[in-house]
Amino acid sequence: MSYAADRVLSLLLLGLAAFIAVQAHQLDVPFSYDPVGPKAFPMLLAGILAFLSVILFFRPGPGQSWPTGALLLRLVSVLVLLGLYAWFFTSAGYLITTAVTVAVLAWLFEAGTVKALITGPLMSIGSYLLFTYALGITLPWGDWLTSVA
Repeated sequence: MSYAADRVLSLLLLGLAAFIAVQAHQLDVPFSYDPVGPKAFPMLLAGILAFLSVILFFRPGPGQSWPTGALLLRLVSVLVLLGLYAWFFTSAGYLITTAVTVAVLAWLFEAGTVKALITGPLMSIGSYLLFTYALGITLPWGDWLTSVA
């Protein structure tokens, strides 16, 4: 059994945790509504990610073979899709990018075309309402809508 895959992943995740911590440390907000400030949550998440990465490095799971064929294509598709989601998030807006992303993810994981097309918009609208009204978080409408107004 080879533990190389888990150890490589743990090192990549440790690097990601360091990147998140550096970016969070550079956050500078002139005023804050709470005494903790905006740095606390990303720093906490970076710390948790770093801790779990170290655990994964020293206690990897049983070695598995790397994915091939259709599974590898599906995993790469998910990575590309999430990258596109981040790229278009501000310009296309939360509702559209989330609806399309959720629909494609559902379809990739074999939910069926009709279920995917229903799930995408419902999840997008539901999560938008949750973030906006329950949590008070402002989400982007999209540059294409704000430039018209």
